[in-house]
Amino acid sequence: MANALQQLNSLGQSIWLDNINRAMIESGKLKELIVQGLLGMTSNPTIFDKAISSSSEYDEKMIELAKEGKSTFEIYDELTIKDVQDATDLFRPVYEKTKRSDGYVSLEINPKLAYNTKETIEEGKRLWKKVNRANLMLKVPSTNEGFEAVQELIALGMNINVTLIFSLEQYINTFKAYRNGIKRFMEGGGDVSKVHSVASVFVSRVDTVVDSMLDEMIAKSGNQQEKEKIESLKGKAAVANSAIIYARYLEFISSSDFKDLQKKGANIQRVLWGSTSTKNPAYNDIKYVTELIGKSTVNTVPDETLSAFLDHGKAKEALTMDVSGSQKIINELKGTGIDVNDVCRQLLENGVIAFEKSFDSLLDHIENKANKLRV
Repeated sequence: MANALQQLNSLGQSIWLDNINRAMIESGKLKELIVQGLLGMTSNPTIFDKAISSSSEYDEKMIELAKEGKSTFEIYDELTIKDVQDATDLFRPVYEKTKRSDGYVSLEINPKLAYNTKETIEEGKRLWKKVNRANLMLKVPSTNEGFEAVQELIALGMNINVTLIFSLEQYINTFKAYRNGIKRFMEGGGDVSKVHSVASVFVSRVDTVVDSMLDEMIAKSGNQQEKEKIESLKGKAAVANSAIIYARYLEFISSSDFKDLQKKGANIQRVLWGSTSTKNPAYNDIKYVTELIGKSTVNTVPDETLSAFLDHGKAKEALTMDVSGSQKIINELKGTGIDVNDVCRQLLENGVIAFEKSFDSLLDHIENKANKLRV
Protein backbone atom coordinates (compact mmCIF):
# COMPACT_ATOMS: atom_id res chain seq x y z
CA MET A 1 0.00 0.00 0.00
CA ALA A 2 1.28 3.45 -0.94
CA ASN A 3 2.30 5.67 1.98
CA ALA A 4 1.14 9.27 2.40
CA LEU A 5 4.05 10.72 0.40
CA GLN A 6 3.46 8.38 -2.51
CA GLN A 7 -0.27 9.16 -2.43
CA LEU A 8 0.52 12.88 -2.55
CA ASN A 9 2.77 12.33 -5.53
CA SER A 10 -0.04 10.55 -7.35
CA LEU A 11 -2.17 13.67 -6.79
CA GLY A 12 0.51 15.80 -8.38
CA GLN A 13 2.26 17.24 -5.33
CA SER A 14 5.89 16.56 -4.43
CA ILE A 15 7.25 16.58 -0.90
CA TRP A 16 10.78 17.90 -0.38
CA LEU A 17 12.68 18.02 2.90
CA ASP A 18 13.58 21.42 4.34
CA ASN A 19 16.78 20.25 6.00
CA ILE A 20 20.26 18.98 5.25
CA ASN A 21 23.17 17.75 7.34
CA ARG A 22 26.11 15.38 7.03
CA ALA A 23 24.66 12.88 9.50
CA MET A 24 21.51 12.17 7.47
CA ILE A 25 23.61 11.75 4.34
CA GLU A 26 26.21 9.39 5.85
CA SER A 27 23.81 7.38 8.05
CA GLY A 28 21.62 6.39 5.12
CA LYS A 29 18.59 8.23 6.55
CA LEU A 30 18.25 10.43 3.47
CA LYS A 31 18.44 7.44 1.17
CA GLU A 32 15.68 5.74 3.19
CA LEU A 33 13.45 8.80 2.91
CA ILE A 34 13.99 8.87 -0.85
CA VAL A 35 12.84 5.24 -1.01
CA GLN A 36 9.72 6.26 0.95
CA GLY A 37 8.87 8.93 -1.60
CA LEU A 38 10.86 12.05 -0.72
CA LEU A 39 11.48 13.89 -3.99
CA GLY A 40 13.83 16.76 -3.18
CA MET A 41 15.55 18.91 -0.57
CA THR A 42 15.94 22.57 0.37
CA SER A 43 18.45 24.31 2.59
CA ASN A 44 19.14 27.80 3.93
CA PRO A 45 21.74 29.52 6.16
CA THR A 46 19.73 28.75 9.31
CA ILE A 47 19.70 25.04 8.50
CA PHE A 48 23.45 24.95 7.83
CA ASP A 49 24.16 26.99 10.96
CA LYS A 50 22.31 24.42 13.07
CA ALA A 51 23.95 21.48 11.28
CA ILE A 52 27.54 22.72 11.60
CA SER A 53 27.37 24.34 15.04
CA SER A 54 25.54 21.55 16.85
CA SER A 55 27.44 18.47 15.70
CA SER A 56 30.95 17.09 15.40
CA GLU A 57 30.27 15.64 11.94
CA TYR A 58 32.13 18.50 10.24
CA ASP A 59 35.06 18.80 12.66
CA GLU A 60 37.57 16.61 10.84
CA LYS A 61 37.06 18.39 7.53
CA MET A 62 37.10 21.75 9.29
CA ILE A 63 40.51 21.02 10.84
CA GLU A 64 41.85 19.91 7.48
CA LEU A 65 40.65 23.08 5.75
CA ALA A 66 41.88 25.32 8.57
CA LYS A 67 45.34 23.76 8.38
CA GLU A 68 45.35 24.46 4.65
CA GLY A 69 44.96 28.13 5.51
CA LYS A 70 41.39 28.45 4.24
CA SER A 71 39.44 31.52 5.34
CA THR A 72 36.23 31.19 7.35
CA PHE A 73 34.14 31.81 4.22
CA GLU A 74 36.15 29.25 2.25
CA ILE A 75 35.60 26.66 4.99
CA TYR A 76 31.86 27.41 4.93
CA ASP A 77 31.87 27.11 1.16
CA GLU A 78 33.62 23.73 1.14
CA LEU A 79 31.46 22.23 3.91
CA THR A 80 28.10 23.30 2.50
CA ILE A 81 28.93 22.51 -1.12
CA LYS A 82 30.09 19.02 -0.13
CA ASP A 83 26.73 18.37 1.58
CA VAL A 84 24.82 19.65 -1.44
CA GLN A 85 26.90 17.63 -3.89
CA ASP A 86 26.42 14.41 -1.92
CA ALA A 87 22.69 15.04 -1.55
CA THR A 88 22.23 15.83 -5.26
CA ASP A 89 24.02 12.57 -6.06
CA LEU A 90 21.56 10.66 -3.86
CA PHE A 91 18.64 12.40 -5.56
CA ARG A 92 20.00 11.85 -9.07
CA PRO A 93 17.86 8.71 -9.69
CA VAL A 94 14.75 10.72 -8.73
CA TYR A 95 15.85 13.49 -11.09
CA GLU A 96 16.17 11.00 -13.94
CA LYS A 97 13.04 8.99 -13.12
CA THR A 98 10.84 12.12 -12.97
CA LYS A 99 12.40 13.46 -16.18
CA ARG A 100 14.02 16.37 -14.32
CA SER A 101 10.81 17.45 -12.58
CA ASP A 102 12.06 16.52 -9.08
CA GLY A 103 15.26 15.36 -7.44
CA TYR A 104 16.63 18.85 -6.72
CA VAL A 105 18.68 20.15 -3.80
CA SER A 106 18.53 23.90 -3.18
CA LEU A 107 21.51 25.99 -2.08
CA GLU A 108 21.05 29.60 -0.99
CA ILE A 109 23.17 32.29 -2.60
CA ASN A 110 24.79 34.48 0.08
CA PRO A 111 21.77 36.31 1.62
CA LYS A 112 23.88 39.43 2.15
CA LEU A 113 23.61 39.95 -1.61
CA ALA A 114 19.78 40.03 -1.58
CA TYR A 115 19.69 43.68 -2.68
CA ASN A 116 22.62 43.50 -5.09
CA THR A 117 21.70 42.17 -8.53
CA LYS A 118 25.17 42.07 -10.05
CA GLU A 119 26.85 40.31 -7.12
CA THR A 120 23.98 37.81 -6.81
CA ILE A 121 24.45 36.90 -10.47
CA GLU A 122 28.21 36.51 -10.11
CA GLU A 123 27.88 34.41 -6.96
CA GLY A 124 25.21 32.29 -8.64
CA LYS A 125 27.51 31.63 -11.59
CA ARG A 126 30.36 30.71 -9.23
CA LEU A 127 28.24 28.28 -7.19
CA TRP A 128 26.67 26.71 -10.26
CA LYS A 129 30.11 25.96 -11.65
CA LYS A 130 31.58 24.78 -8.35
CA VAL A 131 28.73 22.47 -7.32
CA ASN A 132 28.62 21.12 -10.90
CA ARG A 133 25.39 19.13 -10.56
CA ALA A 134 22.49 19.26 -13.03
CA ASN A 135 19.96 18.82 -10.20
CA LEU A 136 21.15 21.80 -8.18
CA MET A 137 18.75 24.69 -7.58
CA LEU A 138 20.17 28.05 -6.54
CA LYS A 139 18.01 30.05 -4.13
CA VAL A 140 17.51 33.74 -4.87
CA PRO A 141 15.30 35.96 -2.66
CA SER A 142 12.27 37.65 -4.22
CA THR A 143 13.48 41.23 -3.78
CA ASN A 144 13.29 43.66 -6.70
CA GLU A 145 17.02 43.17 -7.21
CA GLY A 146 16.54 39.43 -6.91
CA PHE A 147 14.00 39.33 -9.73
CA GLU A 148 16.59 40.80 -12.12
CA ALA A 149 19.11 38.20 -10.99
CA VAL A 150 16.57 35.39 -11.41
CA GLN A 151 15.89 36.40 -15.00
CA GLU A 152 19.60 36.55 -15.81
CA LEU A 153 20.45 33.22 -14.16
CA ILE A 154 17.51 31.50 -15.86
CA ALA A 155 18.67 33.02 -19.16
CA LEU A 156 22.04 31.36 -18.50
CA GLY A 157 20.34 27.96 -18.13
CA MET A 158 20.44 27.55 -14.34
CA ASN A 159 17.75 26.03 -12.10
CA ILE A 160 16.43 28.65 -9.69
CA ASN A 161 14.42 28.47 -6.47
CA VAL A 162 12.93 31.95 -5.95
CA THR A 163 12.56 32.20 -2.19
CA LEU A 164 10.97 34.39 0.51
CA ILE A 165 7.78 34.98 -1.48
CA PHE A 166 4.93 36.12 0.76
CA SER A 167 2.61 38.23 -1.39
CA LEU A 168 0.69 37.82 -4.64
CA GLU A 169 2.67 40.74 -6.07
CA GLN A 170 5.97 38.98 -5.34
CA TYR A 171 4.66 35.81 -6.96
CA ILE A 172 3.58 37.68 -10.10
CA ASN A 173 7.03 39.25 -10.39
CA THR A 174 8.62 35.84 -9.83
CA PHE A 175 6.64 34.27 -12.66
CA LYS A 176 7.50 37.15 -14.99
CA ALA A 177 11.21 36.85 -14.17
CA TYR A 178 11.10 33.12 -14.94
CA ARG A 179 9.10 33.53 -18.14
CA ASN A 180 11.37 36.31 -19.43
CA GLY A 181 14.49 34.35 -18.52
CA ILE A 182 13.17 31.29 -20.36
CA LYS A 183 12.42 33.37 -23.44
CA ARG A 184 15.95 34.80 -23.43
CA PHE A 185 17.53 31.37 -22.95
CA MET A 186 15.44 30.02 -25.81
CA GLU A 187 16.37 32.93 -28.08
CA GLY A 188 20.03 32.19 -27.38
CA GLY A 189 19.58 28.62 -28.57
CA GLY A 190 19.39 27.02 -25.12
CA ASP A 191 17.54 23.79 -24.35
CA VAL A 192 14.75 25.08 -22.09
CA SER A 193 13.57 21.56 -21.29
CA LYS A 194 16.57 21.25 -18.96
CA VAL A 195 15.77 24.40 -16.94
CA HIS A 196 13.52 24.13 -13.88
CA SER A 197 12.40 26.61 -11.27
CA VAL A 198 10.13 26.82 -8.25
CA ALA A 199 8.45 29.82 -6.64
CA SER A 200 8.80 29.35 -2.88
CA VAL A 201 5.82 30.89 -1.07
CA PHE A 202 6.33 31.10 2.70
CA VAL A 203 3.20 30.21 4.61
CA SER A 204 3.08 29.82 8.40
CA ARG A 205 4.91 33.07 9.15
CA VAL A 206 1.88 34.96 7.80
CA ASP A 207 -0.37 33.35 10.41
CA THR A 208 2.17 33.96 13.17
CA VAL A 209 2.12 37.72 12.53
CA VAL A 210 -1.60 38.07 11.74
CA ASP A 211 -2.66 35.93 14.73
CA SER A 212 -0.55 38.10 17.03
CA MET A 213 -2.27 41.22 15.69
CA LEU A 214 -5.68 39.58 16.13
CA ASP A 215 -4.82 38.60 19.73
CA GLU A 216 -4.03 42.24 20.48
CA MET A 217 -7.41 43.28 19.08
CA ILE A 218 -9.20 40.63 21.15
CA ALA A 219 -7.44 41.80 24.32
CA LYS A 220 -8.48 45.40 23.68
CA SER A 221 -12.09 44.68 22.69
CA GLY A 222 -14.85 44.91 25.27
CA ASN A 223 -17.48 43.46 22.96
CA GLN A 224 -17.95 39.69 23.19
CA GLN A 225 -19.50 39.39 19.75
CA GLU A 226 -16.62 41.33 18.21
CA LYS A 227 -14.11 39.16 20.06
CA GLU A 228 -15.69 36.02 18.64
CA LYS A 229 -15.63 37.41 15.13
CA ILE A 230 -11.95 38.33 15.42
CA GLU A 231 -11.16 34.95 16.97
CA SER A 232 -12.78 33.22 14.00
CA LEU A 233 -10.19 34.76 11.68
CA LYS A 234 -7.18 33.27 13.48
CA GLY A 235 -5.19 30.64 11.59
CA LYS A 236 -6.77 31.48 8.24
CA ALA A 237 -4.69 34.27 6.69
CA ALA A 238 -1.76 32.13 5.52
CA VAL A 239 -3.72 29.49 3.66
CA ALA A 240 -6.10 32.08 2.18
CA ASN A 241 -3.15 34.09 0.89
CA SER A 242 -1.57 30.93 -0.52
CA ALA A 243 -4.81 29.84 -2.19
CA ILE A 244 -5.05 33.18 -4.00
CA ILE A 245 -1.47 32.79 -5.21
CA TYR A 246 -2.19 29.22 -6.34
CA ALA A 247 -5.19 30.38 -8.38
CA ARG A 248 -3.05 32.99 -10.13
CA TYR A 249 -0.43 30.31 -10.75
CA LEU A 250 -3.04 28.16 -12.49
CA GLU A 251 -4.05 31.14 -14.62
CA PHE A 252 -0.46 31.79 -15.64
CA ILE A 253 0.39 28.23 -16.64
CA SER A 254 -2.80 27.89 -18.67
CA SER A 255 -2.32 31.20 -20.52
CA SER A 256 -1.76 31.08 -24.29
CA ASP A 257 1.58 32.86 -23.86
CA PHE A 258 2.94 30.21 -21.54
CA LYS A 259 1.35 27.35 -23.48
CA ASP A 260 3.36 28.52 -26.50
CA LEU A 261 6.54 28.31 -24.42
CA GLN A 262 5.59 24.82 -23.23
CA LYS A 263 5.20 23.66 -26.83
CA LYS A 264 8.83 24.69 -27.31
CA GLY A 265 9.93 22.63 -24.30
CA ALA A 266 9.61 25.07 -21.39
CA ASN A 267 8.75 23.65 -17.98
CA ILE A 268 6.19 24.96 -15.52
CA GLN A 269 7.67 26.97 -12.65
CA ARG A 270 5.89 25.13 -9.86
CA VAL A 271 4.72 26.85 -6.71
CA LEU A 272 6.52 25.52 -3.65
CA TRP A 273 5.03 25.94 -0.18
CA GLY A 274 7.75 26.77 2.35
CA SER A 275 7.73 27.51 6.07
CA THR A 276 5.10 24.81 6.51
CA SER A 277 5.79 23.62 10.04
CA THR A 278 2.99 24.40 12.49
CA LYS A 279 4.19 27.12 14.87
CA ASN A 280 1.01 27.34 16.96
CA PRO A 281 0.47 24.19 19.08
CA ALA A 282 -3.28 24.88 19.01
CA TYR A 283 -3.31 24.02 15.30
CA ASN A 284 -3.06 20.64 13.61
CA ASP A 285 0.59 19.56 13.32
CA ILE A 286 0.22 19.05 9.56
CA LYS A 287 -2.12 22.00 8.90
CA TYR A 288 0.15 23.57 6.30
CA VAL A 289 0.46 20.32 4.39
CA THR A 290 -3.12 19.07 4.28
CA GLU A 291 -4.60 22.52 3.58
CA LEU A 292 -2.16 23.18 0.73
CA ILE A 293 -2.45 20.04 -1.35
CA GLY A 294 -2.77 21.06 -4.98
CA LYS A 295 -1.76 19.71 -8.37
CA SER A 296 1.64 20.58 -9.81
CA THR A 297 3.00 21.96 -6.52
CA VAL A 298 5.79 21.19 -4.07
CA ASN A 299 5.73 21.35 -0.28
CA THR A 300 9.07 21.48 1.52
CA VAL A 301 8.73 20.35 5.11
CA PRO A 302 11.03 20.01 8.16
CA ASP A 303 11.77 16.59 9.63
CA GLU A 304 9.05 16.65 12.29
CA THR A 305 6.33 17.67 9.82
CA LEU A 306 7.48 14.97 7.40
CA SER A 307 7.30 12.34 10.15
CA ALA A 308 3.87 13.56 11.23
CA PHE A 309 2.48 13.43 7.71
CA LEU A 310 3.87 9.95 7.15
CA ASP A 311 2.23 8.91 10.43
CA HIS A 312 -1.25 10.35 10.05
CA GLY A 313 -1.46 12.43 6.89
CA LYS A 314 -4.05 11.87 4.20
CA ALA A 315 -3.65 12.88 0.58
CA LYS A 316 -6.72 14.83 -0.48
CA GLU A 317 -6.75 17.77 -2.88
CA ALA A 318 -7.46 21.03 -1.02
CA LEU A 319 -6.64 23.86 -3.46
CA THR A 320 -8.76 24.82 -6.44
CA MET A 321 -9.35 27.77 -8.77
CA ASP A 322 -12.25 28.94 -6.59
CA VAL A 323 -10.80 31.50 -4.19
CA SER A 324 -14.00 33.29 -3.20
CA GLY A 325 -13.76 31.97 0.35
CA SER A 326 -10.09 32.91 0.61
CA GLN A 327 -10.71 36.40 -0.74
CA LYS A 328 -13.52 36.82 1.81
CA ILE A 329 -11.06 36.06 4.63
CA ILE A 330 -8.52 38.57 3.30
CA ASN A 331 -11.29 41.19 2.99
CA GLU A 332 -12.54 40.52 6.51
CA LEU A 333 -9.01 40.91 7.86
CA LYS A 334 -8.74 44.21 6.03
CA GLY A 335 -11.99 45.23 7.67
CA THR A 336 -10.33 44.76 11.06
CA GLY A 337 -7.42 46.95 9.96
CA ILE A 338 -5.03 44.16 8.91
CA ASP A 339 -3.74 44.46 5.34
CA VAL A 340 -2.14 41.12 4.49
CA ASN A 341 -0.06 42.81 1.76
CA ASP A 342 1.50 45.10 4.38
CA VAL A 343 2.22 42.05 6.54
CA CYS A 344 3.87 40.33 3.56
CA ARG A 345 6.11 43.32 2.80
CA GLN A 346 7.35 43.36 6.39
CA LEU A 347 7.87 39.60 6.38
CA LEU A 348 10.09 39.86 3.30
CA GLU A 349 12.29 42.48 4.99
CA ASN A 350 12.41 40.42 8.19
CA GLY A 351 13.14 37.23 6.23
CA VAL A 352 16.16 38.71 4.49
CA ILE A 353 17.46 40.08 7.80
CA ALA A 354 16.92 36.71 9.52
CA PHE A 355 18.90 34.84 6.85
CA GLU A 356 21.66 37.48 7.00
CA LYS A 357 21.89 36.96 10.78
CA SER A 358 21.93 33.18 10.35
CA PHE A 359 24.69 33.53 7.78
CA ASP A 360 26.75 35.69 10.16
CA SER A 361 26.07 33.24 12.99
CA LEU A 362 27.15 30.34 10.76
CA LEU A 363 30.44 32.03 9.88
CA ASP A 364 31.04 32.92 13.56
CA HIS A 365 30.44 29.32 14.63
CA ILE A 366 32.81 28.04 11.95
CA GLU A 367 35.52 30.53 12.93
CA ASN A 368 35.20 29.79 16.66
CA LYS A 369 35.09 26.04 16.13
CA ALA A 370 38.01 26.06 13.71
CA ASN A 371 40.10 28.09 16.15
CA LYS A 372 39.38 25.64 18.97
CA LEU A 373 40.07 22.61 16.78
CA ARG A 374 43.41 24.07 15.67
CA VAL A 375 44.68 23.97 19.27
